Amino acid sequence: MKRGLTLFMLSLFLLNVLGYYGVFVGLQVKNKRDMQARFDNDDYSSTQEVTIKVPITVPYATDSREYTRVDGEFEHQGETYRMVKQKLQRDTLYIVCVKDNASHDIKQALADYVKTFTDKPVSEKSNSKTSQNLIKDYIVSSTILQTMCDGWNKVLNSGTHARGYNPHSVPLDSPPPKA
Repeated sequence: MKRGLTLFMLSLFLLNVLGYYGVFVGLQVKNKRDMQARFDNDDYSSTQEVTIKVPITVPYATDSREYTRVDGEFEHQGETYRMVKQKLQRDTLYIVCVKDNASHDIKQALADYVKTFTDKPVSEKSNSKTSQNLIKDYIVSSTILQTMCDGWNKVLNSGTHARGYNPHSVPLDSPPPKA
């Protein structure tokens, strides 16, 4: 009984500290690990595969006859894909990917959750661009750049007093030498 109550209070405390953002990040990490385990065991349907051919010129590259396992994720046209394997043949890189619907759903749920922080409903379109453009017309802003010194400055100590050394400016195409 005590243990169950302790675990419940601890999870409630973590939810309070991390919020739902922590829950969504945890779901993303769990989904990534599950997908990697499925790919490592070849536990996915070949009908889900999408092969991308990338023309690439790599000097001294050796062709690979077999695919090698890779991990990675990218987004294309709003859909999330996970890279499964790749091989390089001649001048083309073949990348086999699988669409990750769970990751897309988690990201969409997180985006919807973040939208709830505003005062307006999720379905309402915002007119904030119009108000921002109107405000920009009436608020004056300016940016001033000032140079603090000309060229390199170095303080020379000779005797009891210090004097400044300020050479003329010379444009350099390389970084200054190390001391």
